[in-house]
Amino acid sequence: MSPPTLAVDPVAEAAVARPLGDWSVLPLGGRFEALAAEAAALSRHGWDLRGLARLDSAGALLLWQAWGRRRPERLQWLPEHEFLFEQLEVPVPAAGRRLPTRPTSPAELLRGAASHGLGAVQLLGQLVLDLRTIASRPTLIAWRDISAQIYRTGAQALGITALVGFLVGVTLSYLSSRQLQAYGADIFVINLLGISVWRELGPLLAAILVAGRSGSAMTAQFGVMRVTQELDALSVMGISHTIRLVLPKLVALAVSMPLIVVWTSTMVLIGGAVAARATLGLAYVQFLQGLPAAVPVANLWLGLGKSVAFGLLIAFVACHFGLRIKPNSESLGKGTTDAVVSSITGVIIVDAIFAIVFSGVGLA
Repeated sequence: MSPPTLAVDPVAEAAVARPLGDWSVLPLGGRFEALAAEAAALSRHGWDLRGLARLDSAGALLLWQAWGRRRPERLQWLPEHEFLFEQLEVPVPAAGRRLPTRPTSPAELLRGAASHGLGAVQLLGQLVLDLRTIASRPTLIAWRDISAQIYRTGAQALGITALVGFLVGVTLSYLSSRQLQAYGADIFVINLLGISVWRELGPLLAAILVAGRSGSAMTAQFGVMRVTQELDALSVMGISHTIRLVLPKLVALAVSMPLIVVWTSTMVLIGGAVAARATLGLAYVQFLQGLPAAVPVANLWLGLGKSVAFGLLIAFVACHFGLRIKPNSESLGKGTTDAVVSSITGVIIVDAIFAIVFSGVGLA
């Protein structure tokens, strides 16, 4: 390993500075300042880097600063040197200024929405094509991934959904009981809780919790795979992203969401029964016996149908935003946030559509 030196060739038509030896971080350790001052004094000369035995980012930074952060007019180097200096030529934002990260005008907002819409349609079309491929080759189905996703999105979510559901049930029952008690209609708290929970509140509450918990995890997983170039590796190996990653998440959430909804709705009703007993003195047996008569079974099927739609929507939105993440930490955080917000917004819109379309079902 030869030490780093700097020679000047006066024989040429114009003086040329020639760095020689090993210009890497270890040899430069004790001579960085001296060589930097010497190179700065020769910054107006021509430069020939072809005699270097080795050049890394430390040596390139020394030369770049000596040149005044721009390439000399007369410069000769080897092809592998160009990459090092290209990294140093990336413009840095001025101190105190931040590059805009979000659309700032209606036109940019529309372009962004159109881009997301086109990307969603492309992903949906790819899913349809992959389903046709899987129909002819069922061995491509990733059963282990589906099972793992059901465990992550379903079994691991039981704790938080039970806690939130129970507390929501206590709150809803307590407030409703106070109002119904004023009119002597205590018993109708069963009707109010039963229909609202199985038809609307249970599926919506479970979907919002799953979107914030499991949807964000799915998007973050895609983002990390993009940063670590795992997605590129799958493409190089000829493995479809949608078959290997997207479809298992869609299937798993479509399966686990109805189970989570039943669990969450049950916990809401348990919390409601506890609050009704404390506020109205309503016996638990009377509460349980009154539910089947007060709530038509159509509400249960409607809630389960909505939960499947919510699960597919949350998984699709999470995968869509995850696949659009760029390989940097800022895009990862922004993509995860946008996925959660879009999922919750989409769930509320779909729930409103269900409420309008099935307004006459299960309420007679």
